[in-house]
Amino acid sequence: MARYVVDVMPKPEILDPQGKAVLGALPRLGFAGVVEVRQGKRFEVEIEGDATPESLAEVEQMAQTLLSNPVIEDFEVRTA
Repeated sequence: MARYVVDVMPKPEILDPQGKAVLGALPRLGFAGVVEVRQGKRFEVEIEGDATPESLAEVEQMAQTLLSNPVIEDFEVRTA
């Protein structure tokens, strides 16, 4: 069975209010020195069969059409 990980993150120019909320909470919890936090999503996709360039391309198509919003998010697919 082939396993792929899809990481989805807001594009750098997109505001990230969840990341900002975490950034604001960290100093109150005693964590100093953090200058930026961005929050994203992670998907783990299992495909029948072995990892192949074709199955990788299929998962990339999934990420492009369903798992991310390409207008405001970037994604990266890798074999797990």
